[in-house]
Amino acid sequence: MTALTDWLTDPDPKSRAQARLGQAWLSWLRLRRNPLAMTGLVIVVALLVLAAFAPVFATHDPIAQNLGQRLLPPGTPGHWLGTDDFGRDIWSRIVHGARITLYIVALVALTAPVLGLVIGTVAGYAGGWVDTVLMRITDIFMAFPRLILALALVAVLGPGIFNAVLAIALTAWPPYARVARAETLTVRSSDYIAAVRLQGAGAARIVWGHVMPMCLPSVIIRVTLDMAGVILIAAGLGFLGLGAQPPLPEWGLMISSGRKFLFDQWWVATMPGLAIFIVSLGFNLLGDGLRDVLDPRSAGR
Repeated sequence: MTALTDWLTDPDPKSRAQARLGQAWLSWLRLRRNPLAMTGLVIVVALLVLAAFAPVFATHDPIAQNLGQRLLPPGTPGHWLGTDDFGRDIWSRIVHGARITLYIVALVALTAPVLGLVIGTVAGYAGGWVDTVLMRITDIFMAFPRLILALALVAVLGPGIFNAVLAIALTAWPPYARVARAETLTVRSSDYIAAVRLQGAGAARIVWGHVMPMCLPSVIIRVTLDMAGVILIAAGLGFLGLGAQPPLPEWGLMISSGRKFLFDQWWVATMPGLAIFIVSLGFNLLGDGLRDVLDPRSAGR
C-alpha cells in the first residue's frame, strides 16, 4: 500500500496515466478531509445501494395492496415506517422509489449537461454571430422558471416518467451552457490552444479535445449541485400527476396521495418527504465538497 501511495504521489510522474491517477488520489484526500462532503457522499452511495438492491432491502411488495392493514402507524411490527391508505408498506415503496429517483437523476445528468457543454463551448470558441444566436436561445430558455417550463412541456408531451425526464433535461441545460461558455472564453486565448492551432488542429478537434476537458470540472460541480433541484422538480411533477403514474412508488406521487391524511396519518406524506430532503441534502453537501476539490481557484484554501 505504501508503494502504491508513493507511486501516486510521485512529483515526477512517468506517464499521463500516472499523473491523472495521482491527481485523482490527491483530490480524494482533499475531499476526505471535508466531513460534510463525506456525509453527502455517504448519502449518495446509500441511494445507489438502495436502488441497486431494492428487492433485498424492501420487506414487502411496493405495489401489492392489503386493505386490512391500511394506515398503520410507524413502529408497527412488519411495517416500521407504517402503511399508506391502500395498506402498502411505506418503507418498501420508498426503497423502490429510490430506483425511479436515480433513473430520473441519471438520465438528466447524461443529457442536459452534455447539451449545455456542447452549446457553451461552441458559442465561446466560435464567437461572433454563432455566439450571439446560441446565447440568445439560452437566454430565452432561462427567462422561464424551470418548473413552469417543465410543466408546460409535460402538458404537451403527456404524463409519464420519460416525458418528465425529457422536460427536465430541456429546461436544465442553459446554466451548463453559460458555465461552459465562460470557461471557454477564459481558455480559448491560452498559449497551449494557440500552439495546438499552429499544429494544424481544426476547430472541432480543439473544442472536443482541449476546450471541453477544461470545462468538465465546473460542469461536474454544477451537475452535482443541480441534482437536488432535479429531484425536487421530478417530485413536483409527480405530485401534480404529470410524472410517474400510479401505482409506481415515486416519492412525489406518494406525497400527493398522502396529503389528504397529513393531519391524522402524517407519516403517509412525511416519510417520502423526508427521503426527498435527505437525498437532496446529500447531493448539495457532495457538490459543495467537489467544488472545493475541483475548482482550481479554491485549491489553495
